[in-house]
Amino acid sequence: MESLERIEPTLTAPAPVFAPLKGRLGEMLLERGLLGEGDLNRALSFQQMYGGRLGAILIRLGAISEDHVLECLSTQLGLPLITQEALPQAPELYAAAIRTLGIDAEWWFDQSALTWIDDAGTLNCVCRDPLLPLLQETIAASFNGQTQWWLVRARDLDLMIDVVRRALSNEGRDYDGDVAHLRELAEEAPVVELVSNTLAQALGQGASDIHFEPKETEFEIRYRIDGVLQRRLVLPRSRFDAVASRLKLIAGMDIAERRLPQDGRIGTRISGIELDIRVSCLPGLWGESIVMRLLLKEQKALTLQNIGMAADHLEMFAKLANEPHGIILVTGPTGSGKSTTLKATLDFIKDGKRKIITVEDPVEYQIEGVTQVQTKSDIGYSFARALRSILRQDPDVIMIGEIRDLETAQIAVQASLTGHMVFSTLHTNDALGAYTRLTDMGVEPFLVSSSVRLVMAQRLVRRLCPQCKKPEEPSAQIKMRCEDLKTRFPGLLPDKPQWFAATGCKACQGTGYKGRLGIYEVSAMTDDIADLVMRQRPTHELMGVARQHQFRDLFEDGLLKAYLGETSIDDVIRVAGQTAIDPDAI
Repeated sequence: MESLERIEPTLTAPAPVFAPLKGRLGEMLLERGLLGEGDLNRALSFQQMYGGRLGAILIRLGAISEDHVLECLSTQLGLPLITQEALPQAPELYAAAIRTLGIDAEWWFDQSALTWIDDAGTLNCVCRDPLLPLLQETIAASFNGQTQWWLVRARDLDLMIDVVRRALSNEGRDYDGDVAHLRELAEEAPVVELVSNTLAQALGQGASDIHFEPKETEFEIRYRIDGVLQRRLVLPRSRFDAVASRLKLIAGMDIAERRLPQDGRIGTRISGIELDIRVSCLPGLWGESIVMRLLLKEQKALTLQNIGMAADHLEMFAKLANEPHGIILVTGPTGSGKSTTLKATLDFIKDGKRKIITVEDPVEYQIEGVTQVQTKSDIGYSFARALRSILRQDPDVIMIGEIRDLETAQIAVQASLTGHMVFSTLHTNDALGAYTRLTDMGVEPFLVSSSVRLVMAQRLVRRLCPQCKKPEEPSAQIKMRCEDLKTRFPGLLPDKPQWFAATGCKACQGTGYKGRLGIYEVSAMTDDIADLVMRQRPTHELMGVARQHQFRDLFEDGLLKAYLGETSIDDVIRVAGQTAIDPDAI
């Protein structure tokens, strides 16, 4: 595309009449309950000292999300908000408008603004700040027809500006350079706002992780929501190094190191919510893959009663959790909710009469009334070393974040045999595999059988969106399995099932699901299971005996939740697998 001549704007017309303000932004945010007075006062003080728009300041301070600011600005200014999907995607349309107005493209980019002329001959303008007098006056002087102003999310605007810039020039901007240049890029306002808005949007949508993934010509941002990755934004690869530098800078990493993995942490405040963020950086073929784990300092109240346990599982688990000594193991892969279950367990048994100490890496949830210890592997402060110190603190209950090695396992067993109640997690695929895992680590089988009280495996399935779920009849095979469950577990399943399937609506962002609940395998140590553990019998023999004691596997427990209308058969199969059923019969 031919380059545009550089023509500076000449002001020959008065400023256009803009829509009247309908109340002050800060007051509107307060009235809607989106902002606290303390945050507003801090933002106003900052504005008085350094200037700037109040909305932008509030976003930068982490007091509120950009979406909430834009909603109020739309009401205040009488301007509509345009979404990324509604923005014209052809860069030629913007270039044609730039030529028509006779103003250099770089001037528009400097003002963070773009224009296009629609079929009706109306000039449409999207910009970061529609109140800029220079911008209003320039457009009024350059265009005699009707003008429509739009509010737009900063990152949507930045993306389109980048697309137009690339279309107008074959040369992409070079983001490679020395450390000083990288640091300078990381502090640029568009980069800072992109990162801030990404975090705010991810938090607002309930994401647990944010993935920044570079490719050859682009990079994408994906959120893990309810355990499933969802693409949210695709940007040109040329912008990635600046974004990566920003993330590494605020996470305390070395922004110049691109060859080795790095880990960092961020303590921040987003949309008025205190947040801890763990950041992992892994070098890849096209650049560093960066993953951010979002951890809320103040979690919503999750109890054993509302994390998804069926009545029989809850009764068994709660009874053994209140025992004076022994080991209770919660197993499952990363992200299966083990830490949440243990946090709910400690809240459940916490009565002020027992000393409870945890050793974790990292401390994910802050629990009032519990002494929590953070391991530091870089200085040799491991789980085992921390546990030896904890045992001298006269604890009644110990929670170990994870049993990773023989030394930690042996200390846990000895603690349980000397009058302590021990809770911990283990990485196994199922509950009964925990016994084999401990013996494989080197723990004597007789110690395993005499110390472990209960093992529980868990996964997380997605809750169906209550606003759009639709009735759906399952296959004959699924119905037959449920009839078997009703016979084995009388009282757990009502006579009338409530089968539903996911549909998708605006409330659930088109996924058909909103929130998650657990599915579980729970097995208490009985005399016959202890005998098999001591003789190191294989898992399938343990399974046969466990089923004689009201044991059901993950798929069966998920089937129970689907029968009750809490999740779908499809999601149970996604999480628990389909080895227990014939896929062709679904």
